[in-house]
Amino acid sequence: MPLISQFYGILVYVYKELGGHHKEPHVHFKYNEYELSMSISGKLLDGYIPSKQMKLIEAWLAIHEDEIKAAWYSYNNDGEIIKIKGLE
Repeated sequence: MPLISQFYGILVYVYKELGGHHKEPHVHFKYNEYELSMSISGKLLDGYIPSKQMKLIEAWLAIHEDEIKAAWYSYNNDGEIIKIKGLE
């Protein structure tokens, strides 16, 4: 599970799971003891993160949607890890 981005204590990971558990391209977020899975389009799939961090995640997803798609497909199809800039 490679780390593709991090910002304000939030870690962002991708998994290799074409046709996997969530059945759509998504990313996993960790913040302290909290974990969350969201589709690239911003749909909550599983988990919970406090609302302040959730707003940061939603902003990051909106800003980097195309890059996140490219990173997810690249990792799942070729095993290549593409890093994405966090929020500043």
